[in-house]
Amino acid sequence: MNVLKTALAIGWLGAAGLALAANEKPNILYILADDLGYGDVSCLNPELGKINTPHMDRLAREGMTFTDAHTSSSVCTPTRYSILTGRYNWRTELQAQVLMGFDQPLITPDRLTVAGLLKEQGYRTACIGKWHLGLGLPTIGGEAMDTEGLTNVDWKGAIAGGPVDLGFDYFYGISASLNIPPYVYIENNRVVGDEIVMHKKGRKGPKEKNFDDVQTLPILTRKTIEYIQRQDASTPFFIYCSLTSPHTPLVPTDEWKGKSGIGDYGDFVMHTDAIIGEIVDALDAAGLGENTIVVVTSDNGCSKWCGTAKLLEQGHHFSGIYRGSKGDLWEGGHRVPFLVRWPAKVKAGSMCDQLISLNDLMATCAELTGAPMPATAGEDSVSFLPALSGKAIVSSRAGVVHHSFSGHFAYRMDRWKLLLAKASGGWTSPTEEEAPADALKAQLYDMEADPGETTNLYASHPEVVERLYRQLEADVKRGRSTDGAAQRNDVDEIVLWK
Repeated sequence: MNVLKTALAIGWLGAAGLALAANEKPNILYILADDLGYGDVSCLNPELGKINTPHMDRLAREGMTFTDAHTSSSVCTPTRYSILTGRYNWRTELQAQVLMGFDQPLITPDRLTVAGLLKEQGYRTACIGKWHLGLGLPTIGGEAMDTEGLTNVDWKGAIAGGPVDLGFDYFYGISASLNIPPYVYIENNRVVGDEIVMHKKGRKGPKEKNFDDVQTLPILTRKTIEYIQRQDASTPFFIYCSLTSPHTPLVPTDEWKGKSGIGDYGDFVMHTDAIIGEIVDALDAAGLGENTIVVVTSDNGCSKWCGTAKLLEQGHHFSGIYRGSKGDLWEGGHRVPFLVRWPAKVKAGSMCDQLISLNDLMATCAELTGAPMPATAGEDSVSFLPALSGKAIVSSRAGVVHHSFSGHFAYRMDRWKLLLAKASGGWTSPTEEEAPADALKAQLYDMEADPGETTNLYASHPEVVERLYRQLEADVKRGRSTDGAAQRNDVDEIVLWK
C-alpha cells in the first residue's frame, strides 16, 4: 500500500476520532465538475498546463490534494451512479455508454444513496446541477413514452425516480448534459417554466422557451449560493453540486471569453474555476467554512470533443503526464483532480498519494457520521477518512476497477494496472477498432515506474496478469469488492472481455 507523501502532524485526529457527535457533524459540499481533466488544474500540472485556476489552487493550499483518485468509469452517468451509491455501475444494466435525457432512472428506489444515508443522520440534503441518472418523466394519460416524437410528455406532471425520491430534500437542475435534451430546468420533481418548444441546434429536442445554455452555470451557481445562505450551524447539510462545465457545449459567459488564450475550452475551465471560488467564498461568508468538508473533483477526464488535438498543439496537456482522455481505460480517462478542504480537521497544503475511487464517498460518510452501512449498500466503497488525518486507508478492497465508455475493464492493484483492451478502450486513437493486427490482447503497466503507460508488460509478467485478472473476476462475481455478504449483480452475466 502506498503511504502519504506528506506526513501530517495531527495527533488529535484518529480514524475513530473523526466519527463525530451529532452536534459536531460537518457539512459536506461536494462539487463535481463535468469533463475536467487532471491536467486542467494548474497546481496539478504546472509544467504542462496552460490554464490558470487560482480558486482550485487555493483549495489545494488550504486543504489536501489526492494525486491518485479515480472515477469508476471514464464517462458521466456511470461515475455519478457510483458516487451516489458506492457501487460500480457495471453491476447494473448499464454495461457501457451513458443514459440520455429521457431514459428511465438507473438508481432503483430501494437502493440507499449517500444522500439517503446522510438524511437518516439528520442532514439537510440538496442536489443542484446536472443529474444524468435517468428520470421518470410523466406522460399524458400514463401511456408509454413516444421516444421518437416526444409528443406525449406531460410537462406539468410530477417526475418520478429523481433526486427527491433518492434521499435529497431539494433539487434544482437539468436532466443530463447541456447537449442532451430535454433542455429544461427541474425544481424538485417539476419542470420549471410554461412553454415548451423544439430546440433545433445540436441534439434536437424539447426545451423551455427561455432556456439559455450560456446562463446555466451562473443560474446553478446562484441556486447553490442561495441554498448555502439558508443554512445555519444547528443542522448539518450535504450539497451535491454537479456543475455542467467544462463539458460541451463550450459556453463561457462574455466575461470569460478570451481569458485563457487557448480558446473556448480554456475559457470555460477558467469560468468553472471562478464559479467554484464564488461558492466557497459564499460558504466562508456565511460562517460555515470551518466545519465544512469541501470536495472538488470531476466525473472523468477531459473530452476529445472539447478539441484536445488543438489543446495539445497549444501546449496544454489536459491529462498532465498521463495518457488518454475521457472515455478511455488509460489514466487520462479516469484519474481526476480530488481536492479536500476541511479547515477544522485537515492540514493545509497536505498531499496524499493513496489510491482512492469516487465510489468511496458512501463509506467515508458512514464512518464520519457513525451511520450503519447495510450489506446491500456501498458494496464497492471504502472510507478515505483516515487519509484526511495522515493515516493509511484500511481497505478490504484488493484493488480498484476502471471501466471505459465502450464497456472495457481495467484493474488497478498497488503498482500494477491490467487493461482488458488492445488499445485505449475508448475514443483516443488508437481505439480498439484501430489497434494493429499484431497488438497484444491486453495491457499491463507498472504505474510507479511508468505512469504514462508507455511500456506494455503484459507478455513479460504473466503471473501478475493472472493475479489481477483473478481478483477482478472475483470482485465481479461476488457482487461486491469489499468485505461483507456477497450480493447479486443486477444482470446475470457481466462480460469482462469485449
